[in-house]
Amino acid sequence: MNPAVVVVHGGGASNISKDRKERVRQGIVKAATVGYNILKEGGSAVDAVEGAVTVLEDDPEFNAGCGSVLNENGEVEMDASIMNGKDLSAGAVSAVRCVANPIKVARLVMEKTPHCFLTDRGAAKFAAASGIPTIPGEQLVTERNKKRLENEKLQKSDYQKNLGTVGAVAMDCRGNVAYATSTGGIVNKMLGRVGDTPCIGSGGYADNDIGAVSTTGHGESILKVNLARLTLFHVEQGKTLEEAADASLGYMKSKVKGVGGVILVNKAGDWAVKWTSTSMPWGAAKDGKLYSGIDLGDTSITDLP
Repeated sequence: MNPAVVVVHGGGASNISKDRKERVRQGIVKAATVGYNILKEGGSAVDAVEGAVTVLEDDPEFNAGCGSVLNENGEVEMDASIMNGKDLSAGAVSAVRCVANPIKVARLVMEKTPHCFLTDRGAAKFAAASGIPTIPGEQLVTERNKKRLENEKLQKSDYQKNLGTVGAVAMDCRGNVAYATSTGGIVNKMLGRVGDTPCIGSGGYADNDIGAVSTTGHGESILKVNLARLTLFHVEQGKTLEEAADASLGYMKSKVKGVGGVILVNKAGDWAVKWTSTSMPWGAAKDGKLYSGIDLGDTSITDLP
């Protein structure tokens, strides 16, 4: 029996205001707990990462699902991907609108089509045919994100545009690993812009022989360095998880001046979280303990119920 472990992130951010910090922490703790409970009940790593990311998509504090940032037209366009380390099966969607949980559509792409990646209208048609309810786009728009877009258009932004993503990695008791990543992208992005999140190898990667990783940060930078696969390459080369994350994040910073973060788990069930952005809300559950944090050096550990 392998140790059940799940790790989640709520996106690399510049600074999270005091009034939001508690809500963000609660959201992360809930997502990690939901994912861990799925594993404890015998669910798969894929079930766990999908479950954890769904919680974060449904939480308006995070840039995914409801709470996604708005494009130049004031609309929500979302990207997501998921991967099963057992057989490298993967599913992704980009530029999807009017669904509550893009990660669920990504999983359906993985399991119900011969393809890995569907986009825009094709993804919408497939989601509807698969029984995913369509919701009015306005339901995903929050007042906070309307203000963010206004400020960005007026060039008044005092936060990083790369508000990151949400993501999860897990290993189940059978030793299978998986990742899931989901995002609304970046504020005021061009119509149809797609970042790293739905791209296998950039937004995440999972392989039972190595481990699983989910990334966050500046999408264009992550794409250029294939951040997820690069991190796992370093693990393959014998680096510890921390060393691997430091190496890949350091490379992205020096090569393309990009900041971000990664969460990862290896085939032994060890886990790590690392980031170069100012903060990254994260949570991890293993052996009945829940670990969480937002800023560097701020980790709290509690017993899971």
